[in-house]
Amino acid sequence: MMRLAPIVLFTYNRPVHTRQTIDALLKNEYASESDLIIFSDAPKNCVAEDGVRQTRAYLREITGFRSIKLIERAENMGLAANIIDGVTQVVNEYGRIIVLEDDLLTSPFFLKYMNEALSMYEDANEVISVHGYIFPIKRKLPESFFIRGTDCLGWGTWKRGWDLFTPNSAELLDQIRAHKLEWTFDFSGSYPFMKMLEKQADGSVSSWAVRWYASALLKDKLTLYPGRSLIFHNGSDGSGTNYSGDNALDVKLSDRPIVLERLLLEEDKNARKAFIGYFRYAMLWHKIQYRIKSVFQGRKG
Repeated sequence: MMRLAPIVLFTYNRPVHTRQTIDALLKNEYASESDLIIFSDAPKNCVAEDGVRQTRAYLREITGFRSIKLIERAENMGLAANIIDGVTQVVNEYGRIIVLEDDLLTSPFFLKYMNEALSMYEDANEVISVHGYIFPIKRKLPESFFIRGTDCLGWGTWKRGWDLFTPNSAELLDQIRAHKLEWTFDFSGSYPFMKMLEKQADGSVSSWAVRWYASALLKDKLTLYPGRSLIFHNGSDGSGTNYSGDNALDVKLSDRPIVLERLLLEEDKNARKAFIGYFRYAMLWHKIQYRIKSVFQGRKG
């Protein structure tokens, strides 16, 4: 019998989104056989108190999983610290982990794919993580493939993978520059990950994900992606603490399972080109949206 990874869910003050995430998860094969561990962050201010209270009230009533453990943070940690601490705790205890946030809707085939992939590549040190989301890329992609680095929308890893995570942003920046990896880190200049890491280092943003990506790239590690998305990002409505302001991540959830076959442990160059093309399109669209918004805001009154 396949060993199932615990599902770790991070929540804050969005009871409706959280319920939708759980409802989708319960439709997955293996949900009833899986342990669910929830880290509920405390409110940052009085505005968030009611949302956190409602979310926790719902979380205490969840059923349908093999076991449910709810950790209610006594003080607000913020998303990055909550995730780093929670993932570290769970992966150290269980050896592997599946990570979700409260604005991610899963395909019914998500847990099957994640657990099969975590088992298939458990001893492949070249592989640092497994990812469930794929960008809305028009080009046909393989059933599964590898890209260097990591990602953050419905993912899983092993203790050996998370042990490579470096939280020190300044150290990561120095190493990327020393190894002349800036162009690679930015996907051939198509997305400003370096700028994001610089902002993380100077304290103007708080992102665990860009540090996770940098940590993996510096170790030349691979992440497995599905050719069809098993995750829908449900946070493009402005309700999240890290809301991006557009729907460029919207995808159609796969209506059939991903059939996994063991791959050569190397990056898929065509898939990387597809990522670069998508990032360039997304950045252009974001700039167009920003300019239109600026024009209209300038015409108020």
